[in-house]
Formats: sequence, C-alpha cells, structure tokens
Amino acid sequence: QVQLVESGGGLVQPGGSLRLSCAASGSIYEIGTMDWYRQAPGMQRELVARVNSVGDTNYADSVKGRFTISRDAAKKMVFLQMNSLQPEDTAVYYCNAHLASRTQWGRGTQVTVSS
Repeated sequence: QVQLVESGGGLVQPGGSLRLSCAASGSIYEIGTMDWYRQAPGMQRELVARVNSVGDTNYADSVKGRFTISRDAAKKMVFLQMNSLQPEDTAVYYCNAHLASRTQWGRGTQVTVSS
C-alpha cells in the first residue's frame, strides 16, 4: 500500500508563489513516475506536471516556465513550485503515483489565486 498526502496549498494573490509538497509512505519502492494534476470547479482533472524515476520532467503548456516539479532521491516526496500564479490556476491539486499495476491518488490540496 502507498499513501500520498499533499500540503502547501492556500490563498495567494495573482503573481504570487506557492510550493506544494506530496509525502509518500508505505510501499514507496513501488513508486515510479509521479504527477501533479489539478481540477477546477466544473472542469475535468488535468495533468499539470510529471517527473519519472530518473528525473525527466514534462509540463502542461499552460504552466511551462512558471511551475517546476521535483522529487527527492529517496522518492519519498515530490514538490511543485508554482510561480507567477494566476486566477486560472485556482484548483484542487492532486498528487498521483504510478505503481506496478495501478496508480495511487492523494486527497488533494486547494490552491486559490485571488486578489
């Protein structure tokens, strides 16, 4: 079993920054690629950023140049540094881990960008 717990969300003004964290526990040896997704009200959940087990990353076009995903060497945590936040970035942000035969989701953390 793998458990994921996100933290670091909150209210920030446009142009501000937040750093999200996702802590993994349990059978972390199963974890390969890790993702950050987000879901705004009334919208589908969308992939924001991905990092694989060797550190290769990719990003949604909407966040390229503003967001940075990273993970620690022990694969216990993954981070999302979010800069130049805009109101359209408002969403619940979810951590997702790719395991051997399935994926595991966290419960999410709310990010609200508003003046």
